[in-house]
Amino acid sequence: MRSLFILLLFTSLSTVYSQEKLPNIIIMIGDGMGLTQISSGMYANKNSTALEGFEYVGLSKTHALDKLVTDSAASGTAMACGVKTYNGVIGIDGKNKSHPSILEICQKKGYKTGLVATSSIVHATPASFYAKVISRRLYEKIAFQLSQHNVDLFVGGGKDYFTKRDDNRNLINEMSEYEFVNGLNDFKSSQSEKIGYLTYNGEPPSKIEGRDPDLNDLVSISLEKLSSKNSPFFMLVEGSQIDWGGHANDLDYIVSEFKEFDKTIQSVLDFAKNNGNTLVIVTADHETGGLALTDGKLNQSKVKGKFNTGGHSATMVPVFSYGPNSKLFSGIYENTAIFDKMFEAIQ
Repeated sequence: MRSLFILLLFTSLSTVYSQEKLPNIIIMIGDGMGLTQISSGMYANKNSTALEGFEYVGLSKTHALDKLVTDSAASGTAMACGVKTYNGVIGIDGKNKSHPSILEICQKKGYKTGLVATSSIVHATPASFYAKVISRRLYEKIAFQLSQHNVDLFVGGGKDYFTKRDDNRNLINEMSEYEFVNGLNDFKSSQSEKIGYLTYNGEPPSKIEGRDPDLNDLVSISLEKLSSKNSPFFMLVEGSQIDWGGHANDLDYIVSEFKEFDKTIQSVLDFAKNNGNTLVIVTADHETGGLALTDGKLNQSKVKGKFNTGGHSATMVPVFSYGPNSKLFSGIYENTAIFDKMFEAIQ
């Protein structure tokens, strides 16, 4: 009996020890955030960006399975699941086979998990980390899949996809293990193991239009909650609306969204430096707008630009990394390699 007790104790301690050694992973995706969007935000922010504090920089090739120009579903799937797929498809490859995401793989290793976005939580990029659907437009199906998932914490818009559904189900009522909070103070004070915070009924407004709460506050609180557990954690943060500014060919929109995202990056980087065992990756799913910087006044933090498209472009996007195994993310590679490198980092 004593030998069995010692064996069980050793096994338990070994599990805890191995989990302590596994790094936290925070991947931050600026949707539509190419190098020119970063440059615009930097010059408009007194020639400064939190990205200057990262250790390594790489470049990601963003093309979809059959198209040179990707969308957020195909690119999100590539980064989250490690496979190329068709535009519009989430979590399923070109042969109709579904694949586990890095978030789901982390869950099996005992990680706590979180999703935070400035879009609806069922939008293509966050959905790529938990959903398997043939069309990114199947928002109610994506919401249902999230309700059946085991994500510990999620924050984003899209409440109506959970409550005002064609099937008349109220998924919030069905998700009894979750506490759904109604404001930032409730979110901060919640002691629940699982939390849902649906910030808007539909898609959140832009920062210029007064979107609240601030992404930095949402992420800071999420970090407090996920890091307080006795487990490593995986978190996705998306600055969703940099992309929407690109589609609108609105440079002010892009800059305001990037500034908020950049402030959040700095907070995450500060957390990682203090924690000592957190891998941070900042990248984009694609560039939007074909933006070129054409003029500006550096001493006034003003920039001017021209757009080549109202859609996406095929240009490579940067990948910034900091923390354990961050060197893996240097070089030039397919966006599927971002999954591979995160997977390698947790072995």
